[in-house]
Amino acid sequence: MFKRFYPDRYVLSAYVIDYKDLKKCGIKAVIFDIDNTLVRHSAPADEKALALFESLRGMDLKFLFLSNNNEARVAMFNEKVGAPYVHHAGKPAQKGYLKALEILELNPAEVVFVGDQLFTDIWGAKKAGMKTILVKPIHKKEEFQIVLKRILERIVLYFYLRKESAKNI
Repeated sequence: MFKRFYPDRYVLSAYVIDYKDLKKCGIKAVIFDIDNTLVRHSAPADEKALALFESLRGMDLKFLFLSNNNEARVAMFNEKVGAPYVHHAGKPAQKGYLKALEILELNPAEVVFVGDQLFTDIWGAKKAGMKTILVKPIHKKEEFQIVLKRILERIVLYFYLRKESAKNI
């Protein structure tokens, strides 16, 4: 029942992912959620984020931002980055993910999605056929509706982590 929400990988942060390894495995682009995945809610791209994107460019990995937020917010984050983006993406609906793939000119097997929410980021990317990496939220302070979703996410993550630990026995 919960498997549709399970990420392919679950890591501490977008900043600890081995992007070189992803490239070796055939990944040509990374689609990122922004808020609480790369920076705190409403924050601009910081030095850590800018260094990550410079590194991805050096590896010749494409990247794109996919956000349910409005264009002003996404453009503000993207100001120093200069990457393509999709705002008002409507996650978890597939429309925004498919638009991102069209912009990147890639198919789902060539792309990995990195986000902090199971019921929007991960579920939507899985429905669109992408590999997924769930990261822990950067900051605990969130909007009320997200706090409620986090309670349900903990239940799903409990079963996901139990399944993953059973694999390692």
